[in-house]
Amino acid sequence: MVGLFTLLLTLLFGRVVLLQTVQRDGYFAASVEQRTRVNILRAARGVIFDRNGNELALSVPSTTVYADPRGMTDIPGVVRGLSVALAYTPEQEARLLATLSKPGSKFSYIARGLTKENAKTLLDLGLPGVYSYREPVRQVEGGVAGAVIGRTDPDGLGTSGLEKQFNKILTGVDGKGIREVDENGRSIAGAQSTTVAPVPGDDIVLTLDKNIQFQTDTALLDRVGQLSAKGGTAIVMNTTTGQVYAMSNVRRNAAGSAVLASGNFAAVEAYEPGSVAKVFSVSAALNEGAVTPETVFTVPGAIVVDKFPIRDAWPHGPIDMNVKAIVSESSNIGTLMTAQKISSNSLRDYLYAFGFGQKTGLEYPGESRGTLRPANKWRGTEKVTVSYGYGMAVTPLQMIAGVNTVANKGTYVAPQLVSATIDKAGKRHPVPESATRSVLKPETAAVMTDMLREVICTGTGELAQVKGMEIAGKTGTGYKVQSNGTYSTDSGGRQYFASFVGYFPAANPQVTMLISIDEPDASSRDRFGGTAAATVFARLVPGVMHELGIPATGSGTGCKAGATSAGH
Repeated sequence: MVGLFTLLLTLLFGRVVLLQTVQRDGYFAASVEQRTRVNILRAARGVIFDRNGNELALSVPSTTVYADPRGMTDIPGVVRGLSVALAYTPEQEARLLATLSKPGSKFSYIARGLTKENAKTLLDLGLPGVYSYREPVRQVEGGVAGAVIGRTDPDGLGTSGLEKQFNKILTGVDGKGIREVDENGRSIAGAQSTTVAPVPGDDIVLTLDKNIQFQTDTALLDRVGQLSAKGGTAIVMNTTTGQVYAMSNVRRNAAGSAVLASGNFAAVEAYEPGSVAKVFSVSAALNEGAVTPETVFTVPGAIVVDKFPIRDAWPHGPIDMNVKAIVSESSNIGTLMTAQKISSNSLRDYLYAFGFGQKTGLEYPGESRGTLRPANKWRGTEKVTVSYGYGMAVTPLQMIAGVNTVANKGTYVAPQLVSATIDKAGKRHPVPESATRSVLKPETAAVMTDMLREVICTGTGELAQVKGMEIAGKTGTGYKVQSNGTYSTDSGGRQYFASFVGYFPAANPQVTMLISIDEPDASSRDRFGGTAAATVFARLVPGVMHELGIPATGSGTGCKAGATSAGH
């Protein structure tokens, strides 16, 4: 008996030692799990402000309802109650039952981002094991600049746009709440609870102006709707600093309505620019001293290059045109004859310097570099068509930055969307200024501006005239490549990409603006850059002048009376 008693005591002592040493952590963790519940307290993302301090994107409180099967005695009954309240399909109900019935299951979302009232409706059912907590949900104020700002996932992490690009800065540090519960999952009164408060993320300040963005969105939506177009893009930027005041993207939805797009096509989608590109090839020839505005070419009505006929947008026989007229009337043949005064390598170098074939430096997620092949790889018609916008592809963001180089006295300035960050202490940290580089001589840019003013007064851009402001700009109408590899649809028609890029005041530019309309009605007279896009520019200029305090340049347009336009 003594021996047996001693053996039992020895075994009991050994068991106690094991429980206090080797097996302690496991049992302790089980006891903690049994009597405590840990809630993650989500940190609010930083606020995204416009340049004037208006909130564009912020985190607002919401309620998340979740289920913990450890607090349920009748899982099928709870699932049935939730399914009725949420109008679940039988398939959804079956999935929830399988999730909560899984061995070791502790947590499953029921609904996220609910208003306080909607969450109360679920919680008032009194279902055991169904709880809630508060978490922030991202909201873009009025949808303004939503495509540029981007999106976050349900957990608050940036998945697109600026939300993704600046996710590290905007993301805060989550907190934690720990409470002791009884066997039914209810908090134990008087039990100690621990809370680590969440720390919100830093804020960022954009260069966007909320009022200008709203006006741009409205004007573009109206025009895309009027023209039954596929979509459109508009960008407004500061000529000197490259700061973007507005960046709008519109697309036609499945129901046929023009709506603000969810993607920032201005930065990620490239296309053949058409006649706006004539600004760059003519500027290159002027800068190299190969031509002057008065240099005259005998321009034929058509030429054949590599068995492909090239024509101007209007029929004509051989006519004498100087470079100024070639630009104002947007002559394809005149432009390629001008560009041939310099080498292909030189033209390609200028196009690259204007920002094509490379990203802008904005570092926007998914930004396209477009296409610009080396000159020694240009084949057939590419050797001449690249001078007037075919054989290369550019984004609207690249296009406006290129034309802005002329407006900015020959200096390229990279576009910019973020001007500063604000840390948790409220201190503002400005971001570095945009990178710049010299592309044209200032005198070349001035000569080019004079010719682009003529485009508005007597050429294809007459509809961009604005009373009280002198404008310089260029129209562009490009054919879109079809799925069959040609510029003609299977039925023999065309699809167009109509653009206008201009700046003002012409004598001392402060604002550069791009408008592009994707696939306007091909049967309409308003399918050209000078008709589809220039009118949006003219509509926006007065509002931008007002918002930025830009004074009028006079009582008229700065053009002589009687100017006419071909509208290409």
